[in-house]
Amino acid sequence: MRKLIKDGAVVTDDWQFVDADHGTVDALPVGKVIVPLALWLENKAELSKHLPKVGVWLNGEEDTAQLHDDVAQLPLIAVNFPVFTDGRGFSAGRLLRERHGFSGELRAVGNFLRDQLCYLRRCGFNAFSLNEKYDPQAALASLGDFSEYYQGAVDEPLPLFRRRALTS
Repeated sequence: MRKLIKDGAVVTDDWQFVDADHGTVDALPVGKVIVPLALWLENKAELSKHLPKVGVWLNGEEDTAQLHDDVAQLPLIAVNFPVFTDGRGFSAGRLLRERHGFSGELRAVGNFLRDQLCYLRRCGFNAFSLNEKYDPQAALASLGDFSEYYQGAVDEPLPLFRRRALTS
């Protein structure tokens, strides 16, 4: 089975992605599934019966506000990075955590770099489904690339100058 980094450890991925062209809800595979946002929105009532075995994935151009009323019940939201230079997923992660209050598994999927893991975590991601060219065990080290940050983020809301003022 595929491995991923979740909450600072390498774990087995027990979720299956459902393709955007999958079709009907009746034909979903058995087990935990991650469905595209469009399928979720069209079939929310029926898919909600299968929670917590249903997660949703978004692409960078899709509006996180469409999930605002659903974040409390969803166990997992995956944000797809089509290319590593597409930064919209970073914004989506922060919006899901800070504006919409999502507290479940926030997973980065697609084409992001190992060097971006630290920044993704700062934006609220706690799970990373890496490209097959990366060894998840080796990539764990990149979560600690930096020991201190100047700006505030999801993982540390206060900027460094505010934290220093509190300790002096």
